[in-house]
Formats: sequence, C-alpha cells, structure tokens
Amino acid sequence: MLVVGAGPAGLSAALALRAAGMEATVLERRGPDAVRPGSRAAYLHGASLATLEKLCPGLGHEIAAEGVMWSTKRSFWAGREIFSKTYPSLRRSGLPPFTSLPQVRTEDLMAAACRRAGVRFHWDAEVTSAELGPDRVRLNDTHGGSWTADYVIAADGSRSPLRSAAGIPLEGPRSQNTFVIVDLDDDPDHPVPIERVFHYHHPGVGGRNVLIVPFAGGWRVDLNLLVDDVPESFTSPEGLRRWIPKVLPAAYGERVRWVSTYRFAQQVAARFTDEHQRVLLTGEASHLFAPFGARGMNSSIPDAVRAVDAVREALSAKDTATAGAAISRFARERKEAAEYNRACASAALEHMLADSRSVRLRRRAAAAIAAAGRKAGEWLDSAPYGPKLAARRAARTSY
Repeated sequence: MLVVGAGPAGLSAALALRAAGMEATVLERRGPDAVRPGSRAAYLHGASLATLEKLCPGLGHEIAAEGVMWSTKRSFWAGREIFSKTYPSLRRSGLPPFTSLPQVRTEDLMAAACRRAGVRFHWDAEVTSAELGPDRVRLNDTHGGSWTADYVIAADGSRSPLRSAAGIPLEGPRSQNTFVIVDLDDDPDHPVPIERVFHYHHPGVGGRNVLIVPFAGGWRVDLNLLVDDVPESFTSPEGLRRWIPKVLPAAYGERVRWVSTYRFAQQVAARFTDEHQRVLLTGEASHLFAPFGARGMNSSIPDAVRAVDAVREALSAKDTATAGAAISRFARERKEAAEYNRACASAALEHMLADSRSVRLRRRAAAAIAAAGRKAGEWLDSAPYGPKLAARRAARTSY
C-alpha cells in the first residue's frame, strides 16, 4: 500500500497498515534530516494516545512520557482572574488525558515506530503528478520514479497534489484576523508555573487576547491581533522584545525559538475520495481547522486508521460494488467528522474574535458575574476551545 506524506496522518496510516499485516510504503517530499520548525500541533488528546498505543504497543506511553501535562488552568479578563481550576495529579499508570509535545518530536517517535514495524520510507520523493484510473493509481515523483497501487492514502498536506489531481477543492472561509504564534525556550532562572493560561483583553498588549500553553521544553504564546494590526510590528525582533515581557517574565523576550503568523482556515474537502474511489484523503489534505480545541492532528489520526480499515475491506471484497461501498463509507464518515470538527472550531473562533454584538454582550455579562457565579467563569474558560459537549462527543466517536 502507498501512503503519500510522513506527517501525523501518514505515519498513523503506515502504522495501521502494518498492524493489519499489510505492506506500507511512504513517499515523503522532505529529506530524512529535514527540520520542521515550531511546536505546531503540540497537543495530543488521550484518545489519540490510546489509538497510537493500540497500533503500536508502547508508542502512546512513549509519547506521553516525553510530553508535558498541566493540572491547573486559568482565565483572566482585562487582567482580573475570572476562573481557575486545579485537577488531581494527572500522572498515572495508564495513559494520561493529554500530553503537550512539539509535533516534530511526536513525528520522530512515530517514524521510529514505523521503522521498527517494517514500514518502507522513500524520502525526497515529491509527487509531481498522479494518474487516477478505475483500477489503480499511478504516481510520478521528482526523481522520475513511478509508483502504482490499487489504493493510495493521501496524507500530503494542505497543498495536496493528490487532491488536486482528483479535482477536489477545499471549501470554507479563512479568518480575517491574524494570529501570532511564538515558541519560547524555558528559562530555568525565571521559571513560570506549568499552567494553561488564557487572557481576554490582556492590558499589557492593548487589550488583545493571549493564550499561554506549556509544551515539553518551552512555551507557546498565541497573540490574537486586531483586524487593523500590522503583523510585522509584532513579529519583528524589536516587536517581540516589546510585547512578550508584557505577558511573561522579561527574560522571555530574548528566548524566542520560532515565530509565525496565521489567518486560520476553516476548510473541508468537497469529497474525501476521487471519482474512481482509489485515493483516500486524510489529515490536512482533507481538512483545515483553527487550532482551538486541537482538532487538526487529533482528527487526522482516526482519518488514517479509518482509511486503512476501508482499504482492507475493499481489497477483500468479492466485487467492485462492495469495494466501492467500503471507500464511500470512509469518505462519508470522515467528511461528516470534519464538518463537525469545523463547526466546533468555528464556534471557538467566533467566541475568540467576538465580531458579533451578541457574542460581545454575552462575554461581558459572563465576565461581570464570574466572581460570584462559577459557571460563568467556567464558560469563559472553556469557550475558546469549543463546546464542551463537542469535546465529549468527539472522544466517544473518535472524531
């Protein structure tokens, strides 16, 4: 079986193929030593850890052990604390409810597990064209190599050549506001409590929203810019030294590891398979979400596992109609899951941006009574990550 892409979705697909006793070959456009900067998708849900543990016993525990967990979460409104909660110790003998680890390290651990399982990697093999037929798929790469397979799992990212070859667009909006994402190295001389902290209207940065999250080895700070802001004034070395000491100890202004800006897409592929039902789209090849609630990578893993299930069903089918039905079920189920996750991420993004008057009024009212009414503060704390019911449903259904 061919898998295109060696990110979380592609590596999950490769592990799932080997767990099912099938051969797995991964084509990846990057070189084996390529470095991907930034923490990126740093938060793994407990359901993702459990899935990886099932595919490769020990892997979920290995990833969890390297990551960071926090027991306390806090939210502030204009500098005033409106909610805090500390849970009992999250360290336990089983898998934890989450872990926070830079994506590149998660990928390293997954790739090592793939190699132990006998997955074959072909690096520097960027797919340049694809011929999609009723019986098989033929891929061509930058080195003139040619690859054929009955089915291909496309995990080749947001600019997916396979999705383009199939003529399948991504559909959905992109946020107007820019978000600045900064990774900071730990400063042992100026330790910060290992807590997740969200600020509405942080007074130190002109009333902009700020999210501060720890990960193994450092901190991620998300700054929600206003529509008229000039991003470069916040991402330049001078700009970073100006605003970071307003939200963390001053020394962190000199500990920037990586900085980037995003206008978050809320997009889902029109279809999750081609007209011949030979290419199965997974991960960012099939959906892009705002990161609130960490639904991107955490839905890419079940995308990949379900794609392998569908391919296995199709290969064992007695006729083409039954095989096609297996792929169609995958495409329908994962598109439904992606649309659900997009709705959850959109609700979180709408709450964060507060572009509508009704959202602004509801947030202000909750902040005004948060000191006396814990439920109001709890809502303000959880809303930037999406509806609570959505998170519970996602966990139950492996969305």
